[in-house]
Amino acid sequence: MTNHQFDEALLSGYLDGELTQGDAQRVRLHLEGCAACVSTMEQLSTLRETTMNTEFQIPEDTQWDETPRGALSRLFHNFGWLIAAGWVVGLVAYVIWQMATGSESVQWEGVLGFALLLALGLIVLSALLDRLKTRKNDPYRKVLK
Repeated sequence: MTNHQFDEALLSGYLDGELTQGDAQRVRLHLEGCAACVSTMEQLSTLRETTMNTEFQIPEDTQWDETPRGALSRLFHNFGWLIAAGWVVGLVAYVIWQMATGSESVQWEGVLGFALLLALGLIVLSALLDRLKTRKNDPYRKVLK
Protein backbone atom coordinates (compact mmCIF):
# COMPACT_ATOMS: atom_id res chain seq x y z
CA MET A 1 0.00 0.00 0.00
CA THR A 2 1.78 3.09 -1.17
CA ASN A 3 0.92 6.57 0.06
CA HIS A 4 -1.43 5.31 2.77
CA GLN A 5 -1.30 6.16 6.43
CA PHE A 6 -2.61 2.70 7.36
CA ASP A 7 -0.48 -0.41 7.09
CA GLU A 8 -1.56 -4.05 7.25
CA ALA A 9 -0.84 -4.25 10.98
CA LEU A 10 -3.27 -1.40 11.66
CA LEU A 11 -5.90 -2.89 9.38
CA SER A 12 -5.42 -6.28 11.04
CA GLY A 13 -5.83 -4.65 14.45
CA TYR A 14 -9.05 -3.07 13.21
CA LEU A 15 -10.30 -6.41 11.93
CA ASP A 16 -9.51 -8.08 15.28
CA GLY A 17 -11.14 -5.26 17.27
CA GLU A 18 -7.87 -4.40 19.05
CA LEU A 19 -7.71 -0.68 18.21
CA THR A 20 -8.75 2.18 20.41
CA GLN A 21 -12.05 3.81 19.56
CA GLY A 22 -10.32 6.78 17.91
CA ASP A 23 -8.00 4.65 15.79
CA ALA A 24 -10.86 2.36 14.77
CA GLN A 25 -12.91 5.38 13.68
CA ARG A 26 -9.98 6.75 11.62
CA VAL A 27 -9.56 3.38 9.89
CA ARG A 28 -13.30 3.10 9.25
CA LEU A 29 -13.38 6.58 7.66
CA HIS A 30 -10.30 5.80 5.57
CA LEU A 31 -11.84 2.57 4.31
CA GLU A 32 -14.86 4.48 3.00
CA GLY A 33 -12.69 6.24 0.41
CA CYS A 34 -9.80 3.83 -0.29
CA ALA A 35 -10.38 0.85 -2.58
CA ALA A 36 -6.83 -0.46 -2.06
CA CYS A 37 -7.26 -0.66 1.72
CA VAL A 38 -10.72 -2.21 1.32
CA SER A 39 -9.15 -4.89 -0.90
CA THR A 40 -6.40 -5.48 1.69
CA MET A 41 -9.06 -5.70 4.43
CA GLU A 42 -10.97 -8.30 2.43
CA GLN A 43 -7.79 -10.35 1.97
CA LEU A 44 -6.99 -10.10 5.67
CA SER A 45 -10.57 -11.04 6.55
CA THR A 46 -10.43 -14.10 4.28
CA LEU A 47 -7.08 -15.10 5.77
CA ARG A 48 -8.40 -14.64 9.31
CA GLU A 49 -11.55 -16.67 8.58
CA THR A 50 -9.53 -19.47 6.95
CA THR A 51 -7.14 -19.55 9.89
CA MET A 52 -9.93 -19.61 12.46
CA ASN A 53 -11.69 -22.47 10.64
CA THR A 54 -8.58 -24.59 10.23
CA GLU A 55 -8.58 -27.62 12.50
CA PHE A 56 -5.41 -29.18 13.83
CA GLN A 57 -5.52 -32.94 13.93
CA ILE A 58 -3.66 -34.33 16.91
CA PRO A 59 -1.60 -37.39 16.02
CA GLU A 60 -2.57 -40.68 17.62
CA ASP A 61 -0.67 -41.81 20.71
CA THR A 62 1.09 -44.50 18.69
CA GLN A 63 2.81 -41.78 16.65
CA TRP A 64 4.35 -40.26 19.78
CA ASP A 65 6.06 -43.51 20.74
CA GLU A 66 9.54 -42.78 22.06
CA THR A 67 10.57 -46.34 22.90
CA PRO A 68 13.74 -47.65 21.28
CA ARG A 69 13.11 -49.13 17.85
CA GLY A 70 15.62 -51.96 17.47
CA ALA A 71 16.23 -54.98 19.69
CA LEU A 72 19.85 -54.01 20.38
CA SER A 73 18.84 -50.43 21.08
CA ARG A 74 16.12 -51.61 23.49
CA LEU A 75 18.63 -53.86 25.24
CA PHE A 76 21.16 -51.02 25.68
CA HIS A 77 18.40 -48.62 26.75
CA ASN A 78 16.91 -50.94 29.36
CA PHE A 79 20.27 -52.18 30.63
CA GLY A 80 21.53 -48.60 30.85
CA TRP A 81 18.58 -47.52 32.97
CA LEU A 82 18.91 -50.64 35.10
CA ILE A 83 22.55 -49.82 35.79
CA ALA A 84 21.60 -46.19 36.51
CA ALA A 85 19.00 -47.32 39.07
CA GLY A 86 21.54 -49.72 40.58
CA TRP A 87 24.02 -46.84 40.73
CA VAL A 88 21.60 -44.71 42.73
CA VAL A 89 20.95 -47.57 45.14
CA GLY A 90 24.68 -48.28 45.38
CA LEU A 91 25.49 -44.64 46.01
CA VAL A 92 22.92 -44.39 48.80
CA ALA A 93 24.19 -47.63 50.37
CA TYR A 94 27.80 -46.44 50.07
CA VAL A 95 27.04 -43.10 51.74
CA ILE A 96 25.16 -44.83 54.57
CA TRP A 97 28.03 -47.32 54.99
CA GLN A 98 30.59 -44.49 55.04
CA MET A 99 28.61 -42.60 57.66
CA ALA A 100 28.13 -45.70 59.79
CA THR A 101 31.74 -46.94 59.71
CA GLY A 102 33.63 -43.70 59.19
CA SER A 103 36.01 -45.44 56.77
CA GLU A 104 36.98 -44.46 53.27
CA SER A 105 37.19 -46.85 50.36
CA VAL A 106 38.61 -45.66 47.05
CA GLN A 107 37.68 -49.00 45.46
CA TRP A 108 33.91 -48.41 45.84
CA GLU A 109 34.19 -44.87 44.51
CA GLY A 110 35.83 -46.26 41.38
CA VAL A 111 33.11 -48.87 40.94
CA LEU A 112 30.37 -46.26 41.36
CA GLY A 113 32.08 -43.91 38.92
CA PHE A 114 32.47 -46.67 36.33
CA ALA A 115 28.83 -47.76 36.76
CA LEU A 116 27.60 -44.20 36.19
CA LEU A 117 29.67 -43.82 33.03
CA LEU A 118 28.53 -47.24 31.79
CA ALA A 119 24.85 -46.42 32.40
CA LEU A 120 25.03 -43.06 30.65
CA GLY A 121 27.06 -44.56 27.79
CA LEU A 122 24.50 -47.31 27.17
CA ILE A 123 21.61 -44.86 27.21
CA VAL A 124 23.37 -42.55 24.74
CA LEU A 125 24.35 -45.53 22.60
CA SER A 126 20.72 -46.67 22.42
CA ALA A 127 19.66 -43.21 21.25
CA LEU A 128 22.48 -43.17 18.68
CA LEU A 129 21.44 -46.58 17.34
CA ASP A 130 17.84 -45.37 16.97
CA ARG A 131 19.03 -42.24 15.21
CA LEU A 132 21.18 -44.20 12.80
CA LYS A 133 18.34 -46.63 12.09
CA THR A 134 15.88 -43.85 11.20
CA ARG A 135 18.41 -41.60 9.43
CA LYS A 136 17.60 -42.81 5.91
CA ASN A 137 13.86 -42.14 6.43
CA ASP A 138 14.32 -38.76 8.16
CA PRO A 139 12.34 -36.17 6.17
CA TYR A 140 14.42 -33.34 7.67
CA ARG A 141 17.81 -34.82 6.77
CA LYS A 142 18.39 -32.50 3.82
CA VAL A 143 17.07 -29.35 5.48
CA LEU A 144 19.75 -26.70 5.80
CA LYS A 145 19.91 -24.21 8.63
